[in-house]
Amino acid sequence: MRASSWIIILCFFATFIALIFPRLFDLFAFTPLDLYRLRLWTLVTALFLHAGLIHLVGNMLFLFVLGRTLEGEVGASRFLAVFFVGGVLSFILSVPFYESNAIMVGASAAIFSVASAAMLIKPLRFSVIFLAPVGVVALLYFLYNVVAVYYGVSSNVAYVSHIIGFILGFPFGVAWSRSWIRNLGISIILVVIYILLVLMISRMIA
Repeated sequence: MRASSWIIILCFFATFIALIFPRLFDLFAFTPLDLYRLRLWTLVTALFLHAGLIHLVGNMLFLFVLGRTLEGEVGASRFLAVFFVGGVLSFILSVPFYESNAIMVGASAAIFSVASAAMLIKPLRFSVIFLAPVGVVALLYFLYNVVAVYYGVSSNVAYVSHIIGFILGFPFGVAWSRSWIRNLGISIILVVIYILLVLMISRMIA
């Protein structure tokens, strides 16, 4: 079984257990204060916890598509490096942007790291689930969060952490792909085409 599949299983298991026993969130979710209290294990355990079923299923769909793409190209050990380095550092680097007692859970930022690396390595791998190439999925996923931050969208979604995660995945993609510039260009062109098509179709329907 692939490493990405094991992570998905662990996320489902950890989240279901924590939803049954909510006090586990106090022990294993990450808050900025944990850095000062040296509760450093939460930097890892929080990656597997999710706030609810929608949060969990949404993240796991992206991880299934993007994680399998990246792992299939670079192997399990490199995939795990991107996932954990991106996830842990995203928590740490997000600390200045949130309240000290803000509860942070989920693999979202780690998946963003996986997404940007996958985009730079295998942008044309088509996803039947999202009906789009991986490069389009990753870049649109990123742009949505940039727009949310720019317009100050208020919610419990850690948009800033997602952006940080995406940026952290870039060095991995650059290091492991000789064609990363071309692949980035392909992804950008495809996103522009995708957006234009959506606008054209929406005008035709209207």
